[in-house]
Amino acid sequence: MTTFVRACALSELEEGTPKRVELDGTPVSIVQTEGEVFAIHDICSHANVSLSEGEVEDCQIECWLHGSSFDLRTGKPSGLPATRPVPVYPVKIEGDDVLVSLTQES
Repeated sequence: MTTFVRACALSELEEGTPKRVELDGTPVSIVQTEGEVFAIHDICSHANVSLSEGEVEDCQIECWLHGSSFDLRTGKPSGLPATRPVPVYPVKIEGDDVLVSLTQES
């Protein structure tokens, strides 16, 4: 059974602006873009920096330090220097609550 926990309020999110939250000690970046809400592990797989400090464009989040981008749907990097994906997590919306499961989708 998948367990979801409240990450934030939907009304707290701004289009294309990542919001960092911590769920059970796990850093997660919540992003609303292109009509959807995504949850992705907030630490770059190439360098130990927060992805929520990066830019969001075309359903990608860019690591501000070295420029690697990660697909918000799959966690896969789209360019060097990152070569390993970061985990993405299931999201569901209930009213104004954004709920996330730390069970990895990929």
